[in-house]
Amino acid sequence: MKSFENLLPKLVIAPGFVLGFAFIYGLMIWNGVLSMTGSRMLPNYENFVGLEQYAQLWTMDRWYVALKNLGIFSVLYVGGSMLVGMILAIFLDQKIRAEGWLRTIYLYPMALSFIVTGTAWKWILNPSDGLQKLMHDLGWTSFNFDWLVQSDYAIYCVVIAGIWQSAGFAMALFLAGLRGIDDSIIKAAQIDGASLPLIYWRIILPILRPVVFSTILVLSHLSIKSFDLVMALTAGGPGYATDVPATFMYTMSFTRGQIGLGAASATMMLATVAAIVVPYLYSELRSKPHDR
Repeated sequence: MKSFENLLPKLVIAPGFVLGFAFIYGLMIWNGVLSMTGSRMLPNYENFVGLEQYAQLWTMDRWYVALKNLGIFSVLYVGGSMLVGMILAIFLDQKIRAEGWLRTIYLYPMALSFIVTGTAWKWILNPSDGLQKLMHDLGWTSFNFDWLVQSDYAIYCVVIAGIWQSAGFAMALFLAGLRGIDDSIIKAAQIDGASLPLIYWRIILPILRPVVFSTILVLSHLSIKSFDLVMALTAGGPGYATDVPATFMYTMSFTRGQIGLGAASATMMLATVAAIVVPYLYSELRSKPHDR
């Protein structure tokens, strides 16, 4: 009877584990197999082409544009969200009035989906109906902000929308870290004559290093999964000026009917995520024996 009680939790968890393994890792393996075939509209496992799809992928200008946009978006999105989030967290950490209301307002955008954020900012940044038209109606006729329809600047509109949504999330993490720091550390530094900016730069930020690293990891993961934000805001346009690997994969697989090429780009995205997550997991698992 006792052995059955020990076995029961494993039996309850087993179906979910098996299904999760099949639908996550099984589909990853299936995608890898598809990327080595010449599949177009439908999977064609008989037409095995090896690494030909990967070779074709790295000869396409559109793929390089997608990678460039991902790099621009990731760096500015992660860096901007963390900078704005840190400033807001420091501001709220001063024990100001109505802190609860302000914290809720700053964090609210994170409750929205990227689809809603992209749609809202598409209206705001539309030169014909949004911010530019509002400024013209108010009499500022020289105001010009048409980045959304400019190939060279459209990706920065995606960055603005992304920072607006995720800065509150970074703020919440930094604020939690700041609230965990003993006030006596700051008071002791002030007694020694250190200015407040120097205290935050030389003392507070090093203490918040685990929070900073966790924030970078989460935001980097979100930046790679920016498909819905880009599709709602620019749909990859003008042309393919704001394509990212996720939209490139969707276009190749479901619009142009090149499933094998789309699967190859999806595999490259998986490798990018693994390059971020695996070192973090390795460092965490390696540090556990030393903590015991």
